Amino acid sequence: MAMLDREAPSTGIVRTERGLTVVGTRITLYEIVDYLKAEWPPHLIQDWLNLSAEQLTDALAYLRAHQDAVEAEYQLVVEHAAANRQYWETRNRDRLAHIAQLPPKPGAEAVLAKLKARKAARDAA
Repeated sequence: MAMLDREAPSTGIVRTERGLTVVGTRITLYEIVDYLKAEWPPHLIQDWLNLSAEQLTDALAYLRAHQDAVEAEYQLVVEHAAANRQYWETRNRDRLAHIAQLPPKPGAEAVLAKLKARKAARDAA
């Protein structure tokens, strides 16, 4: 990863506190890799992430040129995100169970009845 740390900003990719990021955005290469792994075509990734053609071209070129290093870093990011998710799910499990047991707020009965009716209609369709 030392090679990635020294990468010049002129490539359109820069290392920030968020990781490898498209210059001028908060979009990380790991987000782009997620879409590529989900087999999104580049034009949809560009549109969805609101990237210019040049930004996407720079990102894809960087990914090709540093494929092994970026993939290794991407795996670390995925593992860290999974550990974070597990921590918060475990920490909030009891609180969410408690909230689910609470009675509806006063005045919410009509909204809940309408929601229940729509769910039943959807399930019947």
